[in-house]
Amino acid sequence: MRIEDVIKQKAFKDEYNKVIVNMLYTNSWIISEQTRLIKPYGISQEQYNVLRILRGQAGKPITISSIQERMLNKMSNASRLVEKLKQKDMVTRAECPNDRRQVDVLITQKGLGLLHELDEQIINHNRAIIQLTEDETRLLNDLLDKLRG
Repeated sequence: MRIEDVIKQKAFKDEYNKVIVNMLYTNSWIISEQTRLIKPYGISQEQYNVLRILRGQAGKPITISSIQERMLNKMSNASRLVEKLKQKDMVTRAECPNDRRQVDVLITQKGLGLLHELDEQIINHNRAIIQLTEDETRLLNDLLDKLRG
């Protein structure tokens, strides 16, 4: 469906304005779709992002500031997210041996188990909502990378 029809706007000032509105709307739509998938598991989109970052560490601890740098939404509060995940026994926190002001974070087996449970669902869900061929998807990825410079 065309963005003009979705937001009920007849025309845009130019194609550049249209692409910004289209990307913002599409981002919001994708987040809503993914939230609908993970909400039954009791975690938020941002908590899911933190768990994926921690899984990518392959058992090595990471500081909260490093998590913050890697997050998709830079406005998220990584400390708060880690604390909520700790309360759910999905991560552990420990004082960093090299710098007592820092906290090392590790994913637990429970956190890994949740990600494992979600992996196939996320793959299938992504393929269902991104209704593009593999070549079109590759092109879109290349164009988005180029757009960010």
